[in-house]
Formats: sequence, structure tokens, C-alpha cells
Amino acid sequence: MSELVESVLTARFLRGMNTSPSGTALSVGARSFEYAELHALALRWAGALHAAPSGPPRTVGVLTDRTLEGYAGILAVLYAGATVVPLHARFPLERTRRMLATAHVDAVVADPSGLAVLRELARSEPALPVFAPYADDGRPDLVPPAGRPLDAPARVRDNDTAYILFTSGSTGRPKGVPLTHAMARHYFTLVDRHYDFRADDAFSQTFDLNFDCAMFDMFCAWGAGASLHPVPAQAYRDLPGFFAERALTVWFSAPSAISLARRTGGLTPGGMPTLRWSLFAGEALRVSDVVDWQSAAPASTVANLYGPTELTLTITGHHWSPQTSPDLCVNGLVPIGAVHDGHDHLLLTPDGRFSEQEGELCVTGPQTTPGYLEPQDDEGRFLQHEGRRWYRTGDRVRTLPNGELIYLGRQDSQVQINGWRVELSEIEHALAACPGVGEAVAVTRPADGTAEIVVYYTGERVPPARLTKQLAELLPKGMLPRRFTHLDRFPLNSNRKIDRRHLAERAAEETADKPETVRPA
Repeated sequence: MSELVESVLTARFLRGMNTSPSGTALSVGARSFEYAELHALALRWAGALHAAPSGPPRTVGVLTDRTLEGYAGILAVLYAGATVVPLHARFPLERTRRMLATAHVDAVVADPSGLAVLRELARSEPALPVFAPYADDGRPDLVPPAGRPLDAPARVRDNDTAYILFTSGSTGRPKGVPLTHAMARHYFTLVDRHYDFRADDAFSQTFDLNFDCAMFDMFCAWGAGASLHPVPAQAYRDLPGFFAERALTVWFSAPSAISLARRTGGLTPGGMPTLRWSLFAGEALRVSDVVDWQSAAPASTVANLYGPTELTLTITGHHWSPQTSPDLCVNGLVPIGAVHDGHDHLLLTPDGRFSEQEGELCVTGPQTTPGYLEPQDDEGRFLQHEGRRWYRTGDRVRTLPNGELIYLGRQDSQVQINGWRVELSEIEHALAACPGVGEAVAVTRPADGTAEIVVYYTGERVPPARLTKQLAELLPKGMLPRRFTHLDRFPLNSNRKIDRRHLAERAAEETADKPETVRPA
């Protein structure tokens, strides 16, 4: 059995606290919390988890919004030496229920929003021990914020699971991805090598806590002794104003935030002068967006990061250079960069061969997850080659003359919607379960700098509002289709398969004022 070591994630917070003990670690709304204060809070909450009547939990869900309970809860779970499972308090009940069961969560940290969800779940499920530090409703299953604080964060083994994150699943259910402490150690060692984050930096935090990139924001900021600033929805109405108020120096978001800033007038030249780093991930990054963002943040280095959750947040990165990057771009998209040190990659062609130039990106190395929580989900996602296990990303890439990679599109039905990885087949699976629907095909079309989901279905004609309501019980808001079109039958290609390309082209051509029912050609 491997020896006990310090978790790289808790070590980063302690390093930041040693650098800035009285500095701001977290600024949520109008409230700010110093490093020493957040550390003491996490030790106290970790002690409460250890003192739970059922014993110290091994896997703890954090069911919150971007609140103090969310950030301190994640830190407390890690301090307790347990596995943290970030959950979204506004996801559908059935989805949350599935995640709790799949991850074998045995306790939950909740804020008021999360507590409301757990009350609903408790109507049909055995109640889990809940740590809701600011709740006062006398529930017997609430773990009180009492007990002796831990003296120091618990030590762990490198192969222990630090995080469990869920991705959209092609089987109609979310897939749990375990990330070990060793995976995080390799990743953040490389991050420290590639970025010059400092104690006087102020980081944005645009991602929900159950999104993998939220880990980057938290543990890069805290590893440097810098401050972390969750960005509220209303801030997008005046991003330059929010930047100025918080003196932000590091921004990280999905590229769709650039389009949003443009629509709200936030990309005026020189409007974001405090930025040093502008990082984007989760969607393909367009050259035109980089140019506009760079104009608004002229002192900022723009980086395009790429990586699925299964490869620990990001696995490549390209730093934009106005002098050299434009010549590397393909189809108006920015390169994703070279695969991280310590990893190897293959490009798999549709006929099962390997190419030096173009194909599906497959990666092996220390950032690769050991597999999904449910072993049946591994099928088709991993490749055995030369005695090693490679993760198949499903992304088609091309090797550029300088050795970097550029993203060309998906090999399968997975897409990016506002930074979220979405399996279109999951939407089809959910829609097929709706009364009256025969078959369903989901495609995407361009919309305001990102993509939106459009569905074609057969069977009975069902009012779109009814379909939306039924899907909202199963899918997060960001996965809900924007348009439903009833068809008598699907168009078929020469192989007598549903012609998805034809439907995608039709979706791109359709406008909102066209009739709901469109007959296939």
C-alpha cells in the first residue's frame, strides 16, 4: 500500500496562506474572507465531518451554488481526507439523485439552495447526513458545525480519489469521472511551470463548482496566495466595470463569454486594462473573438486551453501570439497547443489506423483517469495499444507544422454548449422517453457566437412547451433544446441511415418564423 502524503490541493491552499496569511482568499458578493479565516473554517468543518454520528464520510457531495458553503465545503472535504463530489443545486432532482447514488456519496455539504434540493430528495430516498452550517431548522439528520477542529489537513494516498466530476453520458445518464491526487499533482506542477501567477493577482471564477475548470480557478489562485472572485450573472452587463471594481488580473471562461461581452458593449478597446492572463476553454476559440478580446485587454496574454475531464481539466494549451498564431489557424479557429509533458498522444483514423497528420486524439499519461465509476461506461472510450491504455477524446485534430494541434470537430455526437460537454444522444434518449415521441435526433446550429440545440422528432405532434417541461425534469437548463420540429419521417443517407448532416444543415437554415413542422426532402 502506498504511503500517506500531503494532498497537492490542500498543500496549494496552505502555500497560499503562508504567502498571504491576511490576504483575501475569497470574495463572494460583498463579503471577503482571508486565508487564515477560510483555513480555520475548513478545519472546523472537517472536524465536524469527522465527528458525524455515522463516522467520518469517505465521499462527500457539495451541493451548493457559488457560495461560501461551496468553497469552504470543498476545502473542508479535502481537509478531511475524503473525496469531494461537487454538485449543482439547480440541476434536476433525478439527475442529482443519480449522481449521489453513482458516486456512493455518504454525506453532503449544503447551502440553503442545496438543502432545499435534499428536502425534496428525502421524500423518496433515505436521508443522507447533511452538513449545512448555516441551517437552523432542527432536522435530526443535520450534522452540527461542532466538534473539535482538525489540527491539520488529513494526509492521503496518491492513488486515492480527490474529486469525482460528472460529464454528460451517451447512455442517457451522467458518467462519473474520478480524479486522483496523483493526477492533480502532475497537472498543477505543470501549471506552475507555465504561468506566473502571483499573490497580487485577482482571479475571476465564472464556472460552476461542478465544472472541472472551477478547480483551475480555485487552486491556481490559492496556490499563489491570490484572491478568487466568483462572477455574478449581473456582472456580464458591464464586465469592464466588474474588472475595475475587483482589479481582476486573471480571467478564465468559456469562449461564449466573449460573444456575451460583445453584445453588452463590454469589448471596447482598452476597456479591461488590468488583465494579465485571459484563459479560455470548453469550446472552440475563434480568431475573431481573440482579436476583439485582446483589443479590450491589451496587456493580457490569451491562452486557449483544451482537455476533457477524463484527462484532468486541460491537457494542451496554446498561447496566442499576434505575430505567429494567425498563420496556424484553421477554419477560423485557434490552435489548442501541444500535449502536456509526460504524456503521449495518437491520432486514430476512422478505419482504425494511426496517422501523423489528422485523426481522433487519443492520450495516455499521468493525467488520465483510471476509468469511469461505472465500468460499463469505459466501453469505447479507452484504447489498448503497445501495452498502454489511451483515452479516446472523440475530438478530431490536425497536427500543425510547428507540432501543435488544432481542433477540427467531434468524431461522435458530443458538442460544447456554453462550455458544457453535452452528448446529443443523451438528449435524444431523454426525448424518446416523452409520451408521444417516436424517435428523436438532436443537432446544433450556430447562435450568437456559440451553439444551440435543435431537435427533430417523429411520432405524435407534441406542443414544444410540454416537451421542454418534461425534459427539464431530466436535463440541466443548458442542455434543453431551443427548437422542436416534428417530422413524418427522417431523411436517410445513401447507407439508409438517418442523415444527421442534412438535419444539421436544415437547422442552420431555418429561422424562428418558419412553421414548426418541416417534412423531410
